Amino acid sequence: MGRVLDVGCGTGEHALLAASLGYEAVGVDTSVRAIELAEAKATERGVDVRFVVADALHLVDVGEEFDTVLDCGLFHVFDDDERERYVDSLAEVVPVGGRYHMLCFSDRQPGDWGPRRVTQDEIRVAFSAGWEVMSIESAVIDITWDPAGAMAWQVAATRR
Repeated sequence: MGRVLDVGCGTGEHALLAASLGYEAVGVDTSVRAIELAEAKATERGVDVRFVVADALHLVDVGEEFDTVLDCGLFHVFDDDERERYVDSLAEVVPVGGRYHMLCFSDRQPGDWGPRRVTQDEIRVAFSAGWEVMSIESAVIDITWDPAGAMAWQVAATRR
């Protein structure tokens, strides 16, 4: 797994998990408050992880490369133009052979509440240049307002 980036990390649970497993982990989020909470968790747990206030559309500003990127709930918040910028931003910090793992809301989720639903075709198109989508599998995202969770896609892609 190498160096891990938790993009759109919120309060940092995935970066904290990666760091607790011995990986060098960095979490980024645009929310100053979320980063403060993530740093407090890291201190409380005694976990060596770095958190940075940064924009996922400009990851090059972090100034580092990552072997693995974790994205739980970020991709689906972007509109089409932002998605293209996001994938370009990822490509700037993920070297050839690097991995991207995503969990995003699926178009199979009924209703119209919550974030925009994403189709498998949208994922494949977004990652068609410079990436190979290795898998797209059905999953469920745990959410606080519905104990059944939300239908999701779990995606693995490799930078080529």
